[in-house]
Amino acid sequence: MINLIDDDDIARALRSDVLTGLTASPKWLPPKWFYDARGSELFEEITRLPEYYPTRTERAVLAEAAPAIARITEAKTLVELGSGSSEKTRLLLDAMLGRGTLGSFVPLDVSSSFLAESVAQLQADYPGLTVTGVAGDFARHLGHLPDGDNRVIAFLGGTIGNLAPAERAAFLASVRQTLHPGEWLLLGADLVKDPAVLVPAYDDAAGVTAAFNRNVLEVVNRELGADFDPAAFAHVALWNPDREWIEMRLRAGAAQRVRIPALDLTVEFAAGEEMRTEISAKFRRAGLEEELGAAGFELSHWWTDPREWFGVMLAQAR
Repeated sequence: MINLIDDDDIARALRSDVLTGLTASPKWLPPKWFYDARGSELFEEITRLPEYYPTRTERAVLAEAAPAIARITEAKTLVELGSGSSEKTRLLLDAMLGRGTLGSFVPLDVSSSFLAESVAQLQADYPGLTVTGVAGDFARHLGHLPDGDNRVIAFLGGTIGNLAPAERAAFLASVRQTLHPGEWLLLGADLVKDPAVLVPAYDDAAGVTAAFNRNVLEVVNRELGADFDPAAFAHVALWNPDREWIEMRLRAGAAQRVRIPALDLTVEFAAGEEMRTEISAKFRRAGLEEELGAAGFELSHWWTDPREWFGVMLAQAR
């Protein structure tokens, strides 16, 4: 394991984000703080829900495309950003190992404990593969990834949609700067579709996404000594047609005052006030191709499912 973030680094980043977000108008918290050990477990549960189509749709696309991806890239190193359990990535590992070119896998994730478990399982399942886990933040630590020859950086799950347009541009530019000309970015992106399909994926009947959303308050309580009552906030998921993204919010059920001792901060919430915790942008192929081109990539191949709900694209660094 390579640790690019330690407890002090995480604590400083959390304090900065919470102070900035809760003193803004409107209030917000960044989605990366969902993912402590409990949050990571909840998200894995979300991916198995009947309403949550992205994971199974992307998996089906990857299952079909993986042999072609292995053949086109001849990858020697696969890097996955925001790897989680790397469940879908096994399709790529199997295809690339079958091709005979892959020697190493580098999963990067912000949750070091979850990552360590995943790495141990991968090492057991792929004894001939060098697996090097990197505990880090893909927004800050791409430059510290192991260098290599003929790498593919995979950014799957539609996580690109959690970034606002300016953040996406900066992220894609950072990926391009990390790669050598001729290396590859494999990107999974959720596509624009009927809101009747989109909204339930972020507001499931079992309430798992609601628990995941409220978990950010549990993290702030535990790490910063805050006294949020998560049950006093309702989970909200809305489709924004102008920006073509889902917004997840937490809505205060009544006027309340929250104390955050680690920041010497008291935050007032009005009854009905909403705090944004996540965006999940949905894409169109032309727009993605334009964004990739602006960052220095050329779209090489595009795969999607029969309903065109989810796209997987392979882009080469120019």
